[in-house]
Parts: sequence; C-alpha cells; structure tokens
Amino acid sequence: MALAYVIFSCQQCKEQYLPRRPGLSKNKPISIPVTELRLGLTVKLPLSWTEHPFLINRIELKEQAQIDMIRALKVSHVLVLAGAELLDADVPKEEVTLEDDDDGGEELHERDHRFEARVAIRNSQRRFLTCVNEARTLVSKLGSDPEGAYRVSATLVEQMLEHLFEFEEAYLALVSSGDAGPSITQHGISVAVLSLMIAKVLDLPKKEMRDIALGALLHDIGKLKVPDNIRRKRGALTPQEQNFINQHPNYGHEMLSRSGLFPEAVLHIVRHHHEFIDGTGFPDGLTAKKMPLTTQIVALANDFEFQLTALSIASPQVALGYLFKNRAGKHDEMLISTLVKVLGIYPPGTLVQLSDGSVGKVMMTTREVKQPKVWSCNSAGGDAGLRLLINEDVSIDRVLKVEELSEAAMRTLQAEAPINFYFAALEA
Repeated sequence: MALAYVIFSCQQCKEQYLPRRPGLSKNKPISIPVTELRLGLTVKLPLSWTEHPFLINRIELKEQAQIDMIRALKVSHVLVLAGAELLDADVPKEEVTLEDDDDGGEELHERDHRFEARVAIRNSQRRFLTCVNEARTLVSKLGSDPEGAYRVSATLVEQMLEHLFEFEEAYLALVSSGDAGPSITQHGISVAVLSLMIAKVLDLPKKEMRDIALGALLHDIGKLKVPDNIRRKRGALTPQEQNFINQHPNYGHEMLSRSGLFPEAVLHIVRHHHEFIDGTGFPDGLTAKKMPLTTQIVALANDFEFQLTALSIASPQVALGYLFKNRAGKHDEMLISTLVKVLGIYPPGTLVQLSDGSVGKVMMTTREVKQPKVWSCNSAGGDAGLRLLINEDVSIDRVLKVEELSEAAMRTLQAEAPINFYFAALEA
C-alpha cells in the first residue's frame, strides 16, 4: 500500500504552486504558499500591521529568520512583488511520497518525525512572537491603564503555563524575533521561559510559578526610565552611566508598586533580580537568607541571558560554562545544576561541528541530551536542512565559535542572530 505525505491540502494548489512555472511575469504580483519563500524575494503580507512583527507589510527577504517568522504567522500565502524569476529555479519540493513497504517503512518513519519537528519549531516561534506582542501591550498599558496591564499580564502568564505543561516533559526550542538585538519584552519572555523550566523541574506550586513568570516578564521594566543612549550603548559605560543602569530595579519596583496590583513576590523579583546569594549584587546587597527561591531562580536565568546579550558570548554552552567558572557562590549550586539539566549539554543556539563534517546550530533539546535537533549545512553553506541526530549515525564532535564558520555557513545558520528560548511545541 502506498502512502503519500504532502504539504498541500489539495491537488489544485499543488499543481499551481510547485516549483517550476513557465512564463512567470517579473512585474505582475503572484501569490505563492509560504512553503516556497526564499531569500531574494520581496513579498507583501495579507495582514494588517497589528497582525505581524514587521515594520511594514512589504518585506525584502534577506535573512532566513524573516522566512521563518512569516511561516510562523497565520497566513498560508503571500504576494511576490519582486524577484519572481527566482521561482523558476529548481528547488527541493516540500512534498514527500514514499512507498510503505519493507524497504521504505523506516525512511517514512524518519521523515515523518523530521516534518513534525519542523512544524514544532515553527509553532514555538509563532507562540514566542505572540507572547512578545502581548508583552508589548502589557508594557504600553502600565502607565495609562494599570488594571488593563495586570489583566493582560495574568492572561499571558496562564498562556505560558499552558504551553509549559502541554506535555509531561518540557523541552526548549530556539526562537527569534527577527530584530537585530534583544528588547526588554523579548528578553523578559526568554528569562520567564528558562525560569519556568527550572521551576517545573523543582516541582514548585503553580502559585509560585505564576509569580516567577510575571516577575521575569517585568524584571527589566525599569530600564524604560533609563535614557536610550545609555541603555543601548555598545561600548563600556562610564561610572555615572553604570550607576544609572544599576538603578533600573528600583525604577521598576516603583512603577509596579504604585498600582497596588502586583503581588509582593513579583515586586521582590523585579527589585532584586541582580542580587547574588553572597551579598555582592545590587541594589540592596541581599544574601541567600533574604532572597526567596522565586527571586533566586529569576536572578539565575537573567544572569545566564545576560552572558548571551550584554557580554556578547555567542554560544549558550560557553555562557553556561561562564556561570560555573565565575559565579561559584553567587547562585545556589542546586539551581545552577537544574539550569544545566534544562538547557542540556548543547543548549539551543549552540554552533556545532558534526562527525560527518557538516556544521549546524542546535534548534531543540531532546530527551537524549547528546542528540538534539540541529539545523545543518555543509561548510560552504549548502545542503541545509533540519536533522534529528537521534535517527542518524552522526554525533556532535565539538562546539564551534562563529569565526570558525565560512561566511556562507554563517548566513545559512543565522549564526549571529540573537538567541531566545521558548517551550518546544513537541513531545521530544
């Protein structure tokens, strides 16, 4: 019996859109499914500006992250405004047809899992972008409508908890906002995800998990009161500028406590997410005895994220090593071990060399920590695709630095894109 597994929902769509189209006009806009997006096209989204994360509806596709973001949106087709000639090129089809017999059954099973993983990563991406948009709404309401802001925050937290507990075991996926650098809202979502993963491993009560999630989402809200020229400065800060930055936990605490709506545990996280258990943090130099577990968890997750952003440590694995080497005694040892368990040996975003000579970027953690899901290409940036190492006789040889990749491989892997995390939408 033959089984056909196809992306398209009808034969008409398949015949209309699969790759070669003789006589394509270079000037007249055409509609294509998002599965056929590729670099070089200029496309228009059939959405209002409030329904997508881009600045305008017209998008020139220069990066793979842009394509991934469009595929994560609730849209099946887009209009091609320029570059339609690229659609004449032969490309790998998204359609897979396999014979379900003694020789092909195992291959079908493997390809099904690969397809499911691709869908899961896109779903995680879509959920992340939705959360970022909700967080932006939350931030915009804090000053003018604090009660509305609190309602949005409560809904967002419940949504994240639902995603966390979707499956018995939770895993992490690499996601991107498409922006050149992290924002307060993106950073807040990513820290909340890591914090909730730690809390789940520790089997904390739902009430504490809600406090952790909300505190993490809002922990950097005080930075909105720091001038942009200081907050976005890439070089070293002057002592005066650093002092201004160090006041952001106080600013955030003041902003939220003024409404009288946010729980004390949440306010504590916002004020003390830069404290260390040895008393060397700021703003109040607290020690472990005065830091609830909820605050300690967010402080650790934030510290890890800080290594990936402010210090420009490109590899999550290197950032994790930094915590072990430089934060001994500053975070609870048990919490650091739990973070390692959550992130795995090769955290999402880690660049790796595979035993077959190809290079890749880890996209999703799995139960088998040495065999994550990897977006891979050859050293020249070609033959790109998602690989499930658990289904291959291939292993990770070593972790790579960005500068070890060719320029083409860097582009294919989006090696320098900001790293964010969200719950994997798949039972890995």
